[in-house]
Amino acid sequence: MELLTLAAEAAGPAKSPNLWGALGCALAYSGALFATIDAFADLLLARGDTLGGRLSPALRLKAGSKVAAAGITVVSAGVVLALDANWFAFTTLTIAFVVLVGLAALVLVRQRAHARILAAEFVPVGGGQQTPRVDGA
Repeated sequence: MELLTLAAEAAGPAKSPNLWGALGCALAYSGALFATIDAFADLLLARGDTLGGRLSPALRLKAGSKVAAAGITVVSAGVVLALDANWFAFTTLTIAFVVLVGLAALVLVRQRAHARILAAEFVPVGGGQQTPRVDGA
């Protein structure tokens, strides 16, 4: 019984989570989410604007740096929430971030697949014009 009492005294009262820290981390998560979706939008919009659907190295670097910065921000905010033992905020913000980025990635993948299908349906003709295929190939 004395061992149980000693353990209870050593544990002490549970500290409440830092709500200002959770708010700051929520803002960091939302900024990272915005940067990630903005990078995906850059990739989607730039595909249609370039010749042959290829991205320039600068656009790839820009999108990659946004995603990398978002990843660093989310990991840092997650570490702060975990050190503060605010597991509710950590869990809900991480789930929301993963779900929204997953949906944005799904849109990106579907759009690329749709663009490939459209590109396969047209055959280039002289002078840069494209006409629909009629041979069924």
